[in-house]
Amino acid sequence: MNCKELILDRHSVRNFLPDPIPKNVLNDILEAGRLAPSAQNKQPWRYIVFTETEKIQKLALNCGLIGLANFFIRKAPCLIIACADTKDNLKLNGQDYYLVDTAISFHQMMLMARSYGIGSCWLAAFSEKKLRSYLDIPETWRIVALAPFGYPADKKSLYTKMVSRFASSTERKPLAEIVTVK
Repeated sequence: MNCKELILDRHSVRNFLPDPIPKNVLNDILEAGRLAPSAQNKQPWRYIVFTETEKIQKLALNCGLIGLANFFIRKAPCLIIACADTKDNLKLNGQDYYLVDTAISFHQMMLMARSYGIGSCWLAAFSEKKLRSYLDIPETWRIVALAPFGYPADKKSLYTKMVSRFASSTERKPLAEIVTVK
């Protein structure tokens, strides 16, 4: 699959088969994140990877009230939490770059996953305070996003159909609305 096909094929997946992701494939996904560009090569990203069903199910209960909308993560065979260590942040002109750097890295991981036929779903609906407490991460770390990863199931549940519709994840603004040529 070429780059254009990969980008056009990527979409949010909320229903997964129980099949585990092979270790060599998971390593390729993580390596794609490691190789991402970052401001002054600070590489602030830190990843927490869950591959045990029981641990993923327990984590799903510890994302806070807003995180309950993402309860579908409990059925994913892999869950990755993208964090940023603010000690490795570049602040330039009053702008922190750890969020941008980590987002680029995480997105590269999602594209690599898709190249293997693995789906994912970028999630920002969680209580950072509650999740931080559950994970017991260092004070300098910020939780940027989390995503379930797995092979997509053919059939969508009613719950995930509703969540997908609410998220409007297939709608895209036209280029004329987002691009200004000068």
